[in-house]
Amino acid sequence: MKKLSIASLLFAAVLVITSCSKQKSATTGWNYNDPEWGGFEVSEYNEQITAPGLVFIEGGSFTMGRVSDDARYQWNNVAHNVTVSSFYMDETEVTNQSYREYVYWMKRAYGEEYPERVRAIYPDTNAWRDKLAWREGFVDYYFQSPIYDQYPVVGVTWEQASKYCIWRTDRVNEKILVDKGIIVLDLTDLRGETAFQTDVYLAGQYRGESKTELENLDPSAGGEPRQVRREDGILVPHYRLPTEAEWEFAALGLVGNTYDERIVEHKTYPWAGSSVRSANKKYYGQFLANFKRSRGDAMGVAGNLNDGWDYTCPVKWYFPNDYGLYNMAGNVSEWCMDVYRKDQNPIGGEDQNPFRGNVYRTPTYIDEEIAINDTTGSIIYKNVDDDLNRRNYRQADNINYLDGDYASNIYDYNSKSGITDWIASGDDEDQVVVSEDSYLNNPDSVTNMMYRRNLADQRNVTSLLSNKVRVVKGGSWNDRSYWMQAGTRRFYEQDRSTSWIGFRCAMDRLGPRAAR
Repeated sequence: MKKLSIASLLFAAVLVITSCSKQKSATTGWNYNDPEWGGFEVSEYNEQITAPGLVFIEGGSFTMGRVSDDARYQWNNVAHNVTVSSFYMDETEVTNQSYREYVYWMKRAYGEEYPERVRAIYPDTNAWRDKLAWREGFVDYYFQSPIYDQYPVVGVTWEQASKYCIWRTDRVNEKILVDKGIIVLDLTDLRGETAFQTDVYLAGQYRGESKTELENLDPSAGGEPRQVRREDGILVPHYRLPTEAEWEFAALGLVGNTYDERIVEHKTYPWAGSSVRSANKKYYGQFLANFKRSRGDAMGVAGNLNDGWDYTCPVKWYFPNDYGLYNMAGNVSEWCMDVYRKDQNPIGGEDQNPFRGNVYRTPTYIDEEIAINDTTGSIIYKNVDDDLNRRNYRQADNINYLDGDYASNIYDYNSKSGITDWIASGDDEDQVVVSEDSYLNNPDSVTNMMYRRNLADQRNVTSLLSNKVRVVKGGSWNDRSYWMQAGTRRFYEQDRSTSWIGFRCAMDRLGPRAAR
């Protein structure tokens, strides 16, 4: 009986192996992963892994914008319903330690040959300074001292935060390939042009050393191995900044506030209720976030500190929301991907994953090969301005769409008359006409027309808005409780930094939208 049992198990195992090796196409009946039948490969990886530091955010529909009185009467966040797809988001704000790791790596890769690249990513520690406050201790120690390792990095521009996301993507995917024995991790001769970059690798232009490449089942390949492809499902998508809709949705944490597909209460903060103090008996009356209670009261009185922090606090100090995200209210405000416009829900705007800021790009080719920048080792991209015979978009830069661009300005499509706008020039008024051709060649021309008073003198700016101003969400240590409401929104120039703005990363969720 024992021998029979073993034989049965072996037979079953052979059947399983045979059935796996002979997986067939439901369309043609041909074998998959079989060189004798053309070698079309089907990957065994059909589930996205959760990349380091991320938390799964199950998406859904919600009311985006203000759900309480607009105390400042800005009317820049009128409530409207949108749907946000499931995605991933950092559990915490990016810390000083994490950002120092980034600086350290970039210094090793580019510091000797291209030191300007390293200098460009350093946080501006002088952002702590105030003309009428003493903060030199933060200037000297906040980013460097290990005491502040687990505090949020600040003094980082939107542009720097976006580059950090790219670097993080590359390091995570590099480790995946190293762990699988596909590429060699050689840090003794780390240089920028040989450093692993996800897009460069997928384009077949990786200049590092491979170890064990994958078997190529294509009969025409002549037995030559191949690199990992997107179709293999091994690499993770890009880290990026969250969109405004994603950030607000994640902050509210409505996953813990629904019953039978009904939202029980429209949350104001990442926690339930309208108070900034805990209702839990054990922690009754304690503040739930790091913020400024009133002018001159940033932390309470000695012996009875309210929130306990005058400036930033560790990224895991307060209770997380129902998604497991920390400090989605208070501590530091956070960069979002979106270009800021006062109307976040224009007529004709998208109600699924809304986002303003799309600039579509494509790799540049030289002699049928993707062009690589010799300085950075990165792919050289260009705007998709030659793909105009479409219905879903007509140009690469869509930042101004439905707000100050050619299509949304006063324009007579029958007579083809130009867009006009009146600008003041001293005591005279001159009419400026922007033709269709000039707009397509320079979409910023209309942005200037919408947001600048004198086009001849670019210093005479009448609005803080431009295509280089990004959305900032969430309150900070420097704000009153009003700004901790998830629906509030502000803006800041993408090339400037401050001591009260940090960031966290997000990532697309591929495949199933529900948690498993």
